[in-house]
Amino acid sequence: MSPAALLSRRSRALRLLLLVVFAALVIRLVMVQEISHGHYAALSSAELTQTVPVPAVRGGIYDRNGEVLAESVTKQTVVADPYLIKDPGAMAAKLGPVLGIPAAQLRSLLTENSGFVYLAHRVADATAAKVTAMNLTGINLVPESQRVLPDGGLASPVIGTVGSDGTGLSGLEYQYQSLLAGQAGTRSLLESPGGVALPGAAASPGKAAKPGTGLELTIDSSLQFVAEQALGAEIVASHAASGIAIVMDVKTGDILAMANLQAAGSGTPAVAPASGSASAAHSGPTYAPSVTTLPAGVTEASSNLALTQVYEPGSVFKLVTFSASLQDGVITPNTAFTVPGALPLGNYVFHDAESHGTETLTATQIIARSSNIGTIEITEALGKDRFLAQLANLGFGKPTGLNFPGESQGLIPTRWTASAIGSTPIGQDDAVTAQQLLDAYNAAANGGVMVAPRLVRATVSPSGVTTATPPSPTRRVISAAADAELIPMLERVVTSPNGTGNLAAIDGYAVAGKTGTSQIPNPNAPGYLPGQFYATFCGFAPAQHPVLSAVVILKQPTPVYGGSVSAPVFSTIMEYALHHYGIPTTITATPSAAAGAVGGTGSTVVLPAATA
Repeated sequence: MSPAALLSRRSRALRLLLLVVFAALVIRLVMVQEISHGHYAALSSAELTQTVPVPAVRGGIYDRNGEVLAESVTKQTVVADPYLIKDPGAMAAKLGPVLGIPAAQLRSLLTENSGFVYLAHRVADATAAKVTAMNLTGINLVPESQRVLPDGGLASPVIGTVGSDGTGLSGLEYQYQSLLAGQAGTRSLLESPGGVALPGAAASPGKAAKPGTGLELTIDSSLQFVAEQALGAEIVASHAASGIAIVMDVKTGDILAMANLQAAGSGTPAVAPASGSASAAHSGPTYAPSVTTLPAGVTEASSNLALTQVYEPGSVFKLVTFSASLQDGVITPNTAFTVPGALPLGNYVFHDAESHGTETLTATQIIARSSNIGTIEITEALGKDRFLAQLANLGFGKPTGLNFPGESQGLIPTRWTASAIGSTPIGQDDAVTAQQLLDAYNAAANGGVMVAPRLVRATVSPSGVTTATPPSPTRRVISAAADAELIPMLERVVTSPNGTGNLAAIDGYAVAGKTGTSQIPNPNAPGYLPGQFYATFCGFAPAQHPVLSAVVILKQPTPVYGGSVSAPVFSTIMEYALHHYGIPTTITATPSAAAGAVGGTGSTVVLPAATA
């Protein structure tokens, strides 16, 4: 074959080979772009797509009238990308005064080896606007949810707190976390491997977040405000360490107010500083506006003391003895007892608050004067077993049914010593919560029928539809006949000239209740702390047709007596509540000379002896 022919043959073979290769490339290109396009697009997207959670809007918490107690709002958080900041020092000097953060601290954040750094969480709207106007390279704003208490922390120990991740940490926020939180959604973002958003890359909608369900509480915010004001004033005036006040609807068990306060400096406030201040730049997500709602020197307690704190109640606990003794026919209101000035039992000698010689007192006089010795004599006639049965029957040593986080069920005697028949009936050697005590007195107010307390009366859907919670369960704990005898006896505590609860009286209304003054046990040794007391008044009104019950407890007040400091606070709160709910007056009363508590503002009345 000639060289020319050989060359021509090789040329044709080469062209054929190139044609085959080109055809293969075309076929492969068609396969990649048309047939397998979806597969490769998915692989590419997977390399660059980041799925991020979309938090749900947390459900609100409202009072019984629909007033907002806690809600979530969107605030702006200031973030930085230090990789894009060329002069951290100059940036810190410029941005520091706006955020209220020292320039040195800010410069340290701006020089971190990271592409994303938080500078200030949930800043005030005005601060966010200033940052936006500065148009600083590497500084951005991202939305972040903020839990707001519009009424300056009103009832915050009950409502609770929310953590930085939007999770309830305490109170009802924690108890109803799964309901309030809703369900988070998702969205997909296109980012480079370094975490930088790609230009023009729109986020896919993903799964929509489901807003949380709200709570409608039994709390009445206006009554809650009055309760906190009256209690706070008395804490300041009597130099008390803390105080509790609860108001309850006798028939439904609805808790209308639950105030938990402490003297400033005696614990950590439950509410963080108002957003916008320098300290608030790094605060937790629950805050209250800078609104003063309490007397100076008083703050919201760090926890819901009404349910989490137990104490020896003192004479207010005598309800157990008298309700059981009337029910079992051991006494009538007029049964007389010889009451000595002292009564030895076991290794102890019991006395009354005021020294006296041997005297004859009726059962009514014993409870009106709060005689320890007379109460012990009645308990001895009743017997240990029947006393302990009634103690448990009234709910002491048992959960209230609220299931509040950290709630205590109290402590009742498990060992009956020789002196226990004297100490336990007068409110020593046992420990109760304020709510347990009120539940028992509320049962007396409710004709002997105990109704479980309730804090949540309805749930609120994201669309605003309310669904009522089930009514509180009830059970009889005092016979109707015994209860009818007990209430006039409790009235005498307030109306009798020698009664310990005169300062609980309310102009125009009959009041029934009981005082209590109790020592505080020494936590480090046997016995009690010298000069340290709890002061209590628990009762209800109008006495013969009760509508509302309430308890007021002060820790370490001066003076120490429940009749001197707690009873007048009860009067102030209850008087407002009765008028607030339009309860008709039941009696005509004569104002006494001693009006009001040490720090209270309510009217104080004592009925004339002839009509008492």
